[in-house]
Amino acid sequence: MLFVGVLYPLIGLFVAAVTLEGALLPLFFPLVAGLSIVGPLVAAGFYEIAKRRAEGEEAGWSHFLDPLRPARRHGILAIGAMLIMLFFAWLLIAWTLYQATLGRLEPRGLGGFLHALFTTPEGWTLIVLGNAVGACIAALTLALTVVSVPMVVDKPVSGITAVRTSIRAVSANPMAMSRWGLMVALILAAACIPLFVSLAVALPVLGYATWHLYDMLVER
Repeated sequence: MLFVGVLYPLIGLFVAAVTLEGALLPLFFPLVAGLSIVGPLVAAGFYEIAKRRAEGEEAGWSHFLDPLRPARRHGILAIGAMLIMLFFAWLLIAWTLYQATLGRLEPRGLGGFLHALFTTPEGWTLIVLGNAVGACIAALTLALTVVSVPMVVDKPVSGITAVRTSIRAVSANPMAMSRWGLMVALILAAACIPLFVSLAVALPVLGYATWHLYDMLVER
């Protein structure tokens, strides 16, 4: 569990190292933000452990990968494929927005990029549109996964059934789910600020909290 908690910050630091001084600089923020799209897959192990604890079963790091066992992994793999496609769709949209706005100015280096981003109309257009699209992608990810990933860990159901249940649960509780999504976004954003290191704590906490939210939303 500790390894998974530390792995995410390491991925964030790797993304920063690769993008900040290269041609992929405009994708730094979309890549970091996009990690939250696949975050529910990482949390599957935490769901498994939370489930075992709730049922009074043995719960340790050795059970973290149980959702990927052959008899249980079909739902996780189906949802994972959907989230990976959504992740790449987000990157494509982000790159298209950049090329249509700030890309026309061809800013050089990190300093030139930040200067153009915050001091030009094209930069502010990118900020507004990028955040608007990102919020929509985040809301879609929440609706698709807040119940579905815990459900395929909890029960032998198909990915499609789990996703449909998740959408229905969010539709039935729009205000509560909106508050939950906003809280998750704020926690992840705050955890990313000190070189991503706080993600090692935030991810397990959010994983266990999401499991208990699922337990309240869905009749098990």
